[in-house]
Amino acid sequence: MSTATTAESEHEPSPPPQEVDLAAVFEDSGVKDVLHEIDETMIGLGPVKQRIREMVALLLVDRARRDMGLATETPTLHMSFTGNPGTGKTTVALKMADLLHRLGYVRKGHLVTVTRDDLVGQYIGHTAPKTKEVLKKAMGGVLFIDEAYYLYRPENERDYGQEAIEILLQVMENNRDDLVVILAGYGDRMDRFFSSNPGFRSRIAHHIDFPDYDDDELVRISQIMLDQQNYALDDEAREVLLRYVALRRQQPHFANARSIRNALDRARLRQANRLFLRNQGPVSREDLSTIRAEDLLASRVFTMGMPDADAAP
Repeated sequence: MSTATTAESEHEPSPPPQEVDLAAVFEDSGVKDVLHEIDETMIGLGPVKQRIREMVALLLVDRARRDMGLATETPTLHMSFTGNPGTGKTTVALKMADLLHRLGYVRKGHLVTVTRDDLVGQYIGHTAPKTKEVLKKAMGGVLFIDEAYYLYRPENERDYGQEAIEILLQVMENNRDDLVVILAGYGDRMDRFFSSNPGFRSRIAHHIDFPDYDDDELVRISQIMLDQQNYALDDEAREVLLRYVALRRQQPHFANARSIRNALDRARLRQANRLFLRNQGPVSREDLSTIRAEDLLASRVFTMGMPDADAAP
């Protein structure tokens, strides 16, 4: 064999593999830890967790297909998250950014969270630079647009939301290998938004609905929140919290885990005030870390049958 022939054979590309160990690909990807964290730290959300695992499986298979020369285009990864406030949409978006980065579908894996005010200007010529600046920050990661339906206000002829929509649609199509967009909001409003803006619907491949938490899940979430701040409920307070959750979820402006966080923050405020008003001497570590029933029973949910004054809309 001549020297030239030998050199040519040395530079010939290796043929693609004919089989792949998907279990090994899964282990090597690093997504196992993220999925485990989602399961361990996020209460409930069974359907959401299942959809996340299905997406991970899709992308791992897509990676294997590319390695074998079977796939040529990046799959569409733009998503819609629908559900009531406080159901974990932003938290899951953050986890998705991490997963997509580990799987090699975004370069940086960061999350940029915005609302209409971050994208739409108040005068002619203001919207395009605002929207493009946000998109520039989000490139290589995930752009999360909360309450996305507020971008579209057909009743206002001078509204500039349509300009932001057109820019977003163009980038979602032309830069889908470098940016994932997640639109989020109430389910019924998102349905109307997609009906009025079919360009978005055609670019969204994954629609994920976030269910409300049940009473038991909300109590478990409250326990995690308290543990993170080194607080605990005494036995009577735990019973009162169960009653609080059952009453509060039936009242207006209930925001799932967000409302529970607000309630615990106010209970901590009352606990601190109680300690100052009644303290006649040293307080113990247990005193400083225990929420009592009276700290919860002072809520307007019990005293007036009304939502707390600063309940999230």
